[in-house]
Amino acid sequence: MINIILRLLMLTAGIFLASFLVPGITVDGYGSAIKAAVLLGVLNIFIKPVILIMTLPITLLTLGLFTLVINALLLWFVGYAVAGFEVASFISALVGAVIISILSIVLNRFI
Repeated sequence: MINIILRLLMLTAGIFLASFLVPGITVDGYGSAIKAAVLLGVLNIFIKPVILIMTLPITLLTLGLFTLVINALLLWFVGYAVAGFEVASFISALVGAVIISILSIVLNRFI
């Protein structure tokens, strides 16, 4: 249970950091950031593996870089689904996904 809460907090911190660094990503408050983190976490658990399997050939051809596109599409979708969390464009989603991924990798080293 603690692991889930820590991962949720890391994802929320990543969303806040992305909204601070990327001009096209905006978060209205803590509530919308937590809702976005929960939805993004659920999509990463259930939908992302299916998408990765379906796009395995292109992922192999790009040496795994296509997973960043998948992460960006999921973040972009969360921007449409959660009120108070907006992602303006695909480029903003791509940069935001990279920032969230880097922060998650760094924080996973410490936890």
